Amino acid sequence: MLAVGLAIFNSLYATQSLLPVLSTEMGIAPSTAALTVSVATGALAVFVVPFSILSEKYGRGRILVISALSATLIGLTLPLAQSAGQLIALRAVQGAMIAGAPAVAMTWLSEELDSDDLPGAMGLYVAGTTIGGLTGRLIPSGLIEFTSWRWALLASSVFAVALAVTVAVILPKQRNFTPKESIRPASEARVTIAHLRNPRLLALYATAFIGMGVFVSMYNYFGYRAIDHFGLPASLAGLVFVMYLSGTWSSARAGSLVGRFGRGRVVLAGAVLMLAGAGAAASGNLWVTLVGLLLFTASFFAMHSTASGWVGQMVDHDRAEASSLYLFAYYMGSSLVGAATGAAFEALPWWGFISVLAALLSVLVAVALALALRERRRK
Repeated sequence: MLAVGLAIFNSLYATQSLLPVLSTEMGIAPSTAALTVSVATGALAVFVVPFSILSEKYGRGRILVISALSATLIGLTLPLAQSAGQLIALRAVQGAMIAGAPAVAMTWLSEELDSDDLPGAMGLYVAGTTIGGLTGRLIPSGLIEFTSWRWALLASSVFAVALAVTVAVILPKQRNFTPKESIRPASEARVTIAHLRNPRLLALYATAFIGMGVFVSMYNYFGYRAIDHFGLPASLAGLVFVMYLSGTWSSARAGSLVGRFGRGRVVLAGAVLMLAGAGAAASGNLWVTLVGLLLFTASFFAMHSTASGWVGQMVDHDRAEASSLYLFAYYMGSSLVGAATGAAFEALPWWGFISVLAALLSVLVAVALALALRERRRK
C-alpha cells in the first residue's frame, strides 16, 4: 500500500512543480499551465466512483494493480506532447486511470485491519501518498536545472513505473473481501443517495472539497510567487514541496491525536491552522511565508487523514461507495477550485489571491466546527 501511494501520487502531480517552466517554454498563461494538474484531478474525481463500484465485484487488489500499472505507463508518453493541448489531454487520460487506486485503497485498509488500528494505518497510508506527491514534484524540479522539462518528466515517470511493478508483485490478497454477485446501477444509485442524505458524511465531503481545493491552489501558484517576487530559480522554487514532509509527519501522528482529542477536534484544529498558515503566506518576507506554508501543509494533511478515516467509521456497509464519494469531493475540489483560483491569481495581487483562499478556509472552519459539535453531542 505504501508503494501504491508512492506510484500514484508521483504520477498525479508530476507537472505541478514545472508550471512556471511550462508557461515560459510553451508560451501559456499560469491558469492554462495549471490545467495540467486540474484536468488530471478532475478526471480522477469523475472515475473514482465507477472504479469503486467495479471493485465490489472484481476485488480491490485487481483494481489497484490495473490502475497503478496503466497510469504510470501513460506517464511515459507525457514528454512526447508537442503542444499544451496534447499535454493536457494526456494528463486527463492519466488522471482517469489513476482513479482506481485511491478509489479502493482506503476501503482495502478498512476491510483488512482492526478498527482500533485503522486510524494509525490510514495515517501511514496518507503519509505514503505525501511522499509520492513529494517525489513527483522534486524529481522534475531538481532535474530542470540540468535538462529540459521533457527529460525531467520522463525520469519521474520511470520511477513511478518501477513502483507500480512493485505493487503488482507484492500486494497481498484480501482475506475479508466478499464480491457482489452482480452490479446493479439502480442499487448503486440508491446507496449513493443514502450516503448523500447523511449530514455528517456531507460535512466530511465539504471538508474534502474545500480543503483540497485551497491546498492545490496554494501550491499551483506559489511557484510563480517564488520566481517573480522572491527571485528564486525554478529549481529552488520547486524545493518548496519539501514542505510535504511536514504532512508526512502530521498525517502519521493523526491517529494518536484522534485518540486523545477525538476526530472532530482534530479536523477543526486542522482547518483553523490552515487559515493561519495561509495568512502568514501572504507576507512579503520569504521566511515568514515559508513558515506559513509549513503550518498550512502539516495542518491540511492531519485534517485529511482524520477525515478520510472517519468516513469509513461512519458507515457499516457500502464503505467503498462512501469512501469514493469522499475522494470524488476531494479531487473535484482540486480540479474546480484549483482552476477557478487561477483567474484570481492572474487578476489580483498576491495578497488578494490569499484573501480568496482565506475566505474559502473560513467556510471550511465553519463546517469543521459543526462536525466537532455534532461529535461532542453524540458522546
